[in-house]
Amino acid sequence: MDAFKKAKDMYMPRHMILGHGVISRIADVCDDLIIGKNVMIVTGDDTYKAAGKAVENILTDAKYNVCVVKTGGATMDNVDKITAEGKKNKTNVLISVGGGSKIDIGKLAAKNCGAHMISVPTSASHDGIASGRASIKSDEGSVSVDAMVPLAIVADTEVIVKSPYRLMASGCADVISNMTAVADWEFARRLRNEEFSSYAQSLALYSAKSVIKNSASIRPNFEESVWMAVKPLVISGLSMSVAGNSRPTSGSEHMFSHALDVIAPGSALHGEQCGVGSIMMMYLHGGDWIAIRDALKAIGAPTTAKGLNVSNEDLIEALTRAHKIRTDRFTILGDIGLTKEAAETVARNTGVI
Repeated sequence: MDAFKKAKDMYMPRHMILGHGVISRIADVCDDLIIGKNVMIVTGDDTYKAAGKAVENILTDAKYNVCVVKTGGATMDNVDKITAEGKKNKTNVLISVGGGSKIDIGKLAAKNCGAHMISVPTSASHDGIASGRASIKSDEGSVSVDAMVPLAIVADTEVIVKSPYRLMASGCADVISNMTAVADWEFARRLRNEEFSSYAQSLALYSAKSVIKNSASIRPNFEESVWMAVKPLVISGLSMSVAGNSRPTSGSEHMFSHALDVIAPGSALHGEQCGVGSIMMMYLHGGDWIAIRDALKAIGAPTTAKGLNVSNEDLIEALTRAHKIRTDRFTILGDIGLTKEAAETVARNTGVI
């Protein structure tokens, strides 16, 4: 018998602080991690006001060399600019203070310039706050790429509760969509003998079921709701670190979302699209799609094409093209996808159109 030689790397955040007022502890986090004194804060105009300035002041008082760089959306041009700034300033740690785009830029730029990365979310719009993946926009839609796993996460619920509630509802929808991502992964294991991690599966499902369970209690202007949303978002991100890829959190529902990004760009948020996609993909799996739909409704996330601000025709088109988004990822859509007639049946039977 051959000797056992299997090996696997798992990169995980070393320090995670979630809760009320925890942004005040950012210097303590940096001190504990022993990561050097050259800090670059990546943020935007609004997010600088929300939390970036506070982070800058705290770290400056703690004798860190702080550089603040404001940027826009998660494009490769912006990643390259931040990477160049990071190298120029000999950055030891890049701290992303903002929503999904700033964190995605920071994770990829940190990887490119050889710096550590700390995630300080000002909203809870998706599970990227803790993962080692970055969603970067291109002419062909959003592309998920390998990036730096945050060394630490400082998620201040007092800050996040002040962000638009729609962002948090979208983040919750993104986590709920783990239900179909995992179903697709299990499907690929059965039909294609794909490598599978029960631990990553458990983390992804736990986070999704936690949001579904608390969906009736998640509402605007309620800080405890942020706590109920952020913890599952972080755990969902950790499931990707355990799996070594995005399999436990990204399946056919994400492929549908990325197809919609190409067909009707800017119509809805990523998590919103994944939530609606998850309703339809769970229908295809023969699972409890009604529970997904009802949880999304309770949270206030869209459940229809109208809610996504897209036409029925565009939604059907996205369904028929979704299987082409990631041909390396086998899902319930199979290799040939849905016909237009089948896609329309799914959308109508689930009330999406």
